Amino acid sequence: MKGKDNNGSTEYVLRLFITGASPNSARAVANLKSICETYIKDRYALEVIDVYQQRQLAKEEQIVAMPLLIIKQPLPEKRLIGDMSDMQKVLKGLGITF
Repeated sequence: MKGKDNNGSTEYVLRLFITGASPNSARAVANLKSICETYIKDRYALEVIDVYQQRQLAKEEQIVAMPLLIIKQPLPEKRLIGDMSDMQKVLKGLGITF
C-alpha cells in the first residue's frame, strides 16, 4: 500500500548520520533504504555520513545521538533518531500519510 505525501511530487533530501559499520548503523541504512524505495522511489537523495570519517560535518550539524536522520527537504527540517525500524515514525517524519 502506497502512502501520500503532501503534494505527490515532493523531492526528499535526506542525511543519515551513522557510526561506522556497527549493527545499529547497518540496520538504520537498510531500514531507511527499504522505506525510501517503497514509498518515495525516484524522488529522494540519501546521503549516508559516517561520523568517524566526516567529524567536521557531524560537528556542523550538531549531532548528539546516532543513528540520526536529518530530513533537509521538504521543509521544515526534521530529525529522527534510531535505527529507523519504526516505519510509522519514519513515514510521519517524511510527511507520508495513509
